[in-house]
Amino acid sequence: MLKKIIKRPVLATVISVLLVILGIVGMVSLPITKFPDIAPPTVMVTAAYPGANAETIARSVAPPLENAINGVENMDYITSTASNDGTLSITVIFKLGTDPDQAAINVQNRVAQVTNQLPAEVIQAGITTVKRQNSMIAMVSLTSKDGTMSDLFLENYAKINIVPELKG
Repeated sequence: MLKKIIKRPVLATVISVLLVILGIVGMVSLPITKFPDIAPPTVMVTAAYPGANAETIARSVAPPLENAINGVENMDYITSTASNDGTLSITVIFKLGTDPDQAAINVQNRVAQVTNQLPAEVIQAGITTVKRQNSMIAMVSLTSKDGTMSDLFLENYAKINIVPELKG
């Protein structure tokens, strides 16, 4: 095959031009997104029970919420974490391609159905349902040119000056 290409340069040129034309047609006709969905949509439910430890939260707050959320449309799996500071975090991971806004609404509706089964302190402190983006869009690194600034100083500088600007 290589000998044919060397002996026939016109054939090689025609094949190269054909490949370039097919590449351009493919590039124009295929959809390209700036940030493709590579991470599944996630919804996080957070509940606070002031003064309770992790065991109390795991027995009185987590079961009603988990049972209500379990089985929501297009849900893949669910994880929950109770901590000794009185907070419960339930993360609901949905199948890829699920609309994150609709998923958050579905989870919020399920949570609203069981609020009457939760302790009054939890209802007063509030239960929040937010959608989360799991994929990293950008990474920022701060360094000191001459090495005079410590990592702690750079971390505090980023929290005070850079993070609020990126969030806003």
